[in-house]
Amino acid sequence: MVTEKKCRCKWCEDGGLLQEYHDTEWGFPVHDDRKQFEFLMMEVMQCGLNWMMMLKKRDIFRICFDNFDYTKIVKYTESDVERILTVPGMIRSRRKIEAVIHNARCFMETAAEYHSFSEYLWSFTRNRMVLYRGHSGGSIPSRTELSDVISTSLKKRGFKYLGSVTVYAHLQSCGIVNDHVRNCFLYRRLIDEAGTQLVRKKDNG
Repeated sequence: MVTEKKCRCKWCEDGGLLQEYHDTEWGFPVHDDRKQFEFLMMEVMQCGLNWMMMLKKRDIFRICFDNFDYTKIVKYTESDVERILTVPGMIRSRRKIEAVIHNARCFMETAAEYHSFSEYLWSFTRNRMVLYRGHSGGSIPSRTELSDVISTSLKKRGFKYLGSVTVYAHLQSCGIVNDHVRNCFLYRRLIDEAGTQLVRKKDNG
């Protein structure tokens, strides 16, 4: 039986881990706070590295950080930092590990203020998926005015390692921004499922 080949965003066509991530997670709207925290903190760990490495080490991160349960991470002490640093395969960056623990506190404070962190994040687009004119052709910037605004807000709230470029990557991954190319099989599907969109002019940051 011949299976019809699906058109995808070119960056993911490895037939493996990247493709699976693209097909099942990237750009799918996230409203669950634990998943939001996981995606955000993987971006924190990724700074200066590549995303494929993050996907390969994802299970290690989950072991180190109690499956990204921020209500547990916020209670971590120095002994937990030392424990994490000794886990085989873990990225041995004390500063990043400490940032994840610190960010868990900021995350919980923001969630308490807005009833959930997801409500806070989606409020920047009035709970609508953003489509940028021009991005669907594959010309996608590393940051936009939207990510600048959100990054500034996060920094004011005390978050670390969340500059505009990192925040934009998160907006793409959690579905606030739909940056699938137009011929990708997920582009129209995610638009239809979201129901409402906020179309913006092409933004090159």
